Amino acid sequence: MKRHILLDLLVTFMKIGLFTFGGGYAMISMIESCCVEKKKWISHDDMMNITVIAESTPGPIAINCATFMGYEQAGFLGALAATVGIILPSFGVIYGISMLLDNVLEITWIANAFQGIKIAVGILILDVAVTMIKKMPKKPMARLIMWVSFAAMFFINMFHLKFSSIGLMMAAAAVSLAVFAMGGKDSQKDGSGWPEGAGEKGSQGTKGGERK
Repeated sequence: MKRHILLDLLVTFMKIGLFTFGGGYAMISMIESCCVEKKKWISHDDMMNITVIAESTPGPIAINCATFMGYEQAGFLGALAATVGIILPSFGVIYGISMLLDNVLEITWIANAFQGIKIAVGILILDVAVTMIKKMPKKPMARLIMWVSFAAMFFINMFHLKFSSIGLMMAAAAVSLAVFAMGGKDSQKDGSGWPEGAGEKGSQGTKGGERK
């Protein structure tokens, strides 16, 4: 059984690495399609969490996603199989192109094909963004952080400001933690220590017992 899942991880991520152009963000759409929708390895929420973790840790986001996905399915060997699977095709293709780079770029139909691939890559990245927005929690604070982050990155790119996207992510994380901490304090103001709604359920149960 474990050999089967290891082989499945290797082949699946080799296909993703071989047929996806445009880098990590373009690969996320393919990873979600294969691993979430077709194979049902994880849920959409888990995929969003893995994407956030992969973006927040060092290294290419697609490789990090593959490593996390493989580890979730089969531990260390699963992580190794998924990582090798997604790296190997790209390594082989890049190695081959690097030997023939000058000649390849001089071929007209290949140069034209790459122009079309650039457009397709943009669409794939946009598809990832739209999918993640749809799966976001329907909460005002989450939406506010998203739109503020979008506006900040837009102006940073428009005016060529020197500000790292990592700094923006850290700022969003700090705001989220602050809101979470404030919410936790608010829920404990009554001193009961129960989650919101638990007191109502308990009182309903008591009333039911009195009726009996």
